Amino acid sequence: MAGTGSRSRAERRSAGELESEVLAALWATERPLTPAEIQTEIGGGLAYNTVHTILKRLYDKGLVLRDAHGRRGAYRPAKNAAELTAEAMHEALDRGPDPIAALQQFVTGLSPEEERALRELLAGGGA
Repeated sequence: MAGTGSRSRAERRSAGELESEVLAALWATERPLTPAEIQTEIGGGLAYNTVHTILKRLYDKGLVLRDAHGRRGAYRPAKNAAELTAEAMHEALDRGPDPIAALQQFVTGLSPEEERALRELLAGGGA
């Protein structure tokens, strides 16, 4: 029966990809969104229950907050995209046996614009 729905098995998005899409939808607005609003924003024939499950996983991971007052069942991100990315980078450095070597590898892969921004930040000219 694969392929009878709007997406075949091979085309299904992974849980991580869905989590990223839900977070992107939340980051794109200044207000909390309901699962139905997120479902509409993401599109792609995603079931409401799937969106709700992804939101529960994100909530359990501390990545989204449920709006305690106001609109029932609305969610907002716990951190902005930059904060979440920086946290992931710190965690990756903490996992490796040689964080300095990892940083060296990371820096050699930066674009000229990223390298320039990093130099400015390290010199105290940014943030």
